[in-house]
Amino acid sequence: MSDFNTTNFTNPSSFILLGIPGLEAAHIWLSIPFCIMYAIVVLGNFTLLFIVKKESSLHVPVYYFLCMLAVTDLVLSTSILPKMLSIFWFNSREIDFNACLTQMFFLHSFSMIESGILVAMALDRYVAICHPLRHSTILTNPVVGKMSLIVALRSGVLIFPGLLLARQWPYCRTNIIPHTYCEHMAMVKLACADIRVSSYYGLFVVFFVTCLDVVFISISYTQILRAVFRLPTKDARCKTFGTCGSHLGAILAFYIPCVLSLLMHRFGHSVALHFHVLLSNMYALFPPMLNPIIYGVRTREIRDRLLRLFTQKGN
Repeated sequence: MSDFNTTNFTNPSSFILLGIPGLEAAHIWLSIPFCIMYAIVVLGNFTLLFIVKKESSLHVPVYYFLCMLAVTDLVLSTSILPKMLSIFWFNSREIDFNACLTQMFFLHSFSMIESGILVAMALDRYVAICHPLRHSTILTNPVVGKMSLIVALRSGVLIFPGLLLARQWPYCRTNIIPHTYCEHMAMVKLACADIRVSSYYGLFVVFFVTCLDVVFISISYTQILRAVFRLPTKDARCKTFGTCGSHLGAILAFYIPCVLSLLMHRFGHSVALHFHVLLSNMYALFPPMLNPIIYGVRTREIRDRLLRLFTQKGN
C-alpha cells in the first residue's frame, strides 16, 4: 500500500479506499452484518415495489411516494455496498477517479432526494388529514410528477457544483481515502489547495436542505396536530394520527443518523476514525433497511397484501 502513498503526483487516476481504518483485521466479520442489512434492503424494497405494482388499489399518491422512497433507498445503498463488500472480501481497494466522483454523486444526491420525498409525503399526510375531501383533486398524478421532478432537480442543481469543485482540485498529497466509500469531505481533504470553498459549500448544502426540509415537515405536522385535536373523540384522534405512524418512523430513521453523522464530522474530532466511518455507513444503510420494515408492519394495506401473497403461494 505504501506505493500509493506518495507525494509526487497530481490528479491521480485512482484512489485507494482503506475500508474501516483500525479495524482491517475485522473486515470479514464486519461484512456479515452489512451483508445482512443489504439483503434486507434489496428484499424489502423490491417487495414493496412489487406489491404496489400488482395492486391497482394502491395506485394513489401516498404509495407513489413510497415507491419513490424504495427506489431511492435501493440506489443509495447500492452506491456504496458492493464496493464496500469487495474491500472486505477481496481487498479490492482501488477505485477510479471518475468512479469515485460518480459514487459521490449518487450517494449525496439520493440522500437529498430521500429528504425531499419525506417532505412530499408530509404534504400528502397534511392534505389527507386537513383537507380530506380535496385530497384527490389537490394531489393529482401530474402534481405528484411535478413534485418528484422538483425534488430530483433540486438535488442535481445543489450537488453538481460540489462535484465540479472536487474535480478541479489538485490532489498531490496522497490518494488514500480513509473510508469505505468516496465521501465528499474525506476526498476533498486530500487536495493540496485551499479547500474552504468546498467545505463551506458542503456545509451550506447540508444545512440548507436539512433545515428547509425539517421546517416544511414541522409546519405540516403542526397543522396535522391542530386538525387532529379538533376531532371529537379520543378514538378518532388516535386513528387519524395513526395514519402518520409509518411516515414519522421513516423521518426518525433518516434524520437521526443524519444529524448524528453531521455532528460527529464537525465536532467529534477526538472520536476514533473507525467510529466516524461506521456511523457514516449506518447513515447510508439504516434508513433503506428500516423503511420497508416500518411500512410493511405499520401499513395495513401493504401488510394485508403481503400476507395474501404468501397465502396464495402456500395454496
